[in-house]
Amino acid sequence: MKNPHTPHSANNQADHKHHESHNHDHDDHDHDHSHGDGEFNLKKEVAVVGLVIVLFAVGFIFDKQLHNTPYSIGEYLVFVPAYLLSGWGVLTSAGRNILKGKVFDENFLMTVATLGAFAIDKLPEAVAVMLFFRIGELFQEYAVGNSRRSIKSLLEVRPDYANIKVGNEVRKISPEQVNVGDIIIVKPGEKIPLDGEILEGNSQIDTSALTGESVPRTVKVGETVLAGMINQTGVINIKVTKLFGESSISKVLDLVQNASSKKAETQKFITKFARIYTPFVVFGSLAVAILPPLFILGATRAEWIYRALVMLVISCPCGLVISIPLGYFGGVGGAAKRGILVKGSTYLDALTAVKTVVFDKTGTLTKGVFKVTQILPENGFSQNELLTLAAKIESQSNHPVAQSILAAYGKNIDESSVEDYAEIAGHGIIAKVEGKFVLAGNDRLLHRENIAHSVCDVAGTVVHVAIDKVYAGYIIIADEIKEDAAEAIRSLKALGVENTVMLTGDNRVIADQVARQIGLDSYEAELLPEDKVNALEKILRKIPRNSKLVFVGDGINDAPVIARADVGMAMGGLGSDAAIETADVVIMTDKPSKVAEAIKVGRKTHQIVWQNIIVAMVIKALFIVLGAFGVATLWEAVFADVGVALLAIFNSTRVLK
Repeated sequence: MKNPHTPHSANNQADHKHHESHNHDHDDHDHDHSHGDGEFNLKKEVAVVGLVIVLFAVGFIFDKQLHNTPYSIGEYLVFVPAYLLSGWGVLTSAGRNILKGKVFDENFLMTVATLGAFAIDKLPEAVAVMLFFRIGELFQEYAVGNSRRSIKSLLEVRPDYANIKVGNEVRKISPEQVNVGDIIIVKPGEKIPLDGEILEGNSQIDTSALTGESVPRTVKVGETVLAGMINQTGVINIKVTKLFGESSISKVLDLVQNASSKKAETQKFITKFARIYTPFVVFGSLAVAILPPLFILGATRAEWIYRALVMLVISCPCGLVISIPLGYFGGVGGAAKRGILVKGSTYLDALTAVKTVVFDKTGTLTKGVFKVTQILPENGFSQNELLTLAAKIESQSNHPVAQSILAAYGKNIDESSVEDYAEIAGHGIIAKVEGKFVLAGNDRLLHRENIAHSVCDVAGTVVHVAIDKVYAGYIIIADEIKEDAAEAIRSLKALGVENTVMLTGDNRVIADQVARQIGLDSYEAELLPEDKVNALEKILRKIPRNSKLVFVGDGINDAPVIARADVGMAMGGLGSDAAIETADVVIMTDKPSKVAEAIKVGRKTHQIVWQNIIVAMVIKALFIVLGAFGVATLWEAVFADVGVALLAIFNSTRVLK
């Protein structure tokens, strides 16, 4: 029987196994120009781009004076600094990737094309290509903001001190200085600094930060408590059983770091696309340089090498790399309008492949607020009598279950009507109410007082009431399911999500009830943070290689799982800072139905990005053909790219609607 005042104990904490980081082999496509310290510095970026534009404008305006002879020094003095400022990140990334054996990416193509432009004395075109690319990257970085994960807020839950008992004296010291076997004292309102066993006192403790368990636990002598839990009512003396480095809160920190490093990187779309596009362009240009002089009478090698270099410059994906970030810019903006903060375009991409969605329970699918859901009287008592007597006897308790009964009663109570009040740890309350002997508590209290009753096993948190040794019935208190939780699951199924799972620290009976009520495929209950990560690892091993997994949570205890999922989502309205900082996507309205909406935005964005790519490629193909026949100039190709970018802007705004 579930005890309303002592939910399941978390004594048997599973041993945490450190996971070795998987080294994911992925392309180095970070452009150093914007990531010197891992942070995106907008002011610095705008300043660099502004300086390049000024140099480019000077070179363009004074073109005749600077370019009075081929390969003139004056032109190089203006355009080379502009080229290096705008393209340094591309050049270094291309060099690093070549050393790693990863040749064909967008960086390589940009480098070859622009160096080709230098070779044929087309410096303004080379700078224009790099400048457009840099502006595209600026759009991208600005759209996604600073997507690096931070776990600083997790440190805020870390206990700052421990009250250690030395003889008759109590000293305040750092938790790291406490040894196994030391006695610490925890007062009401304080965080428990280390894992240990209660030697003296009893209290109610808030375990939600670690277990996600919705109802505070009543703990007594001999029970285990964990670091990070909050003592609510009584003073307790604890014998320390683990050093701080081995405590539960340290494990949460460690789990987040491990989980983040194990997370497979979702590659930038342009990098995946460039793997196919770049070799095609490079080998096509080589063919143009080599084959025509062999097969066409009168064709000179110099002329066709020039045309091949022109083709390379024309095929450079500057319009493409502007149109793609603009598509994602629209997607990120469209999601934000709907109350969904997406921290990076890669996560919009990943959302298109989601086939498994895993939810936390408390605060995610449920409101995390207790409410009386049913009043079931027996033996001739009315609902009103049962609620009135339960409210009066619970009026002197500050337990959340008691508070929910008082809220349901909704009237002022004369506390003088309650006499001989006694709270029995782990059982409930016994008192005299208006001369009647009343008890309110769990099934164990009824058995202890030998009160005959017809119901023992009830799903959820239950308060049984007896009056003058006669069973009066029971009241069910439940954490309310969010109004749109069932709709969220239906919407996900309609979008083709194959598996919906719930992982919770709450007890199995309540988890089963919630899962059935909203239509989840499966659930796991009574999990500590490390258990949640292990459970998620099992699910990840089962899903197909090309599909993605989303985890949606809200508590500190969810941070490691949010970090480990392909896409981690956090409830931003009431969620903990740790979960929000760790997440890739933040749902600002706390509505689970927004998960399906985020997937829809991801898919719509993907569709628009593809439309932008197709338009860009058709225009590119046209100018490559014209370039091969010596018709198109480089400037026509560059301005065609600007046209592609403008079309992409107009197309990308559609995702906002």
